[in-house]
Amino acid sequence: MTTPSMKNSALAGIVARVRREDAGMTTVEYAVGTVAAAGFGGLLIKLLMSDEARNLVWGLISNAISALFG
Repeated sequence: MTTPSMKNSALAGIVARVRREDAGMTTVEYAVGTVAAAGFGGLLIKLLMSDEARNLVWGLISNAISALFG
């Protein structure tokens, strides 16, 4: 028969083991996030260097300025 204190003890042991095994995950998550951000930045640069995207952005800015200042 298991008592509540035995269950709590077992649960505490599992939680402690998971925490020890998960100690290096934050470094890996930061590395993956950095690589993903760099890739996304490269994609945006490539996209915005195209004439179509440049004309679209220029048109949006021109329309916004003309709507604000008449």
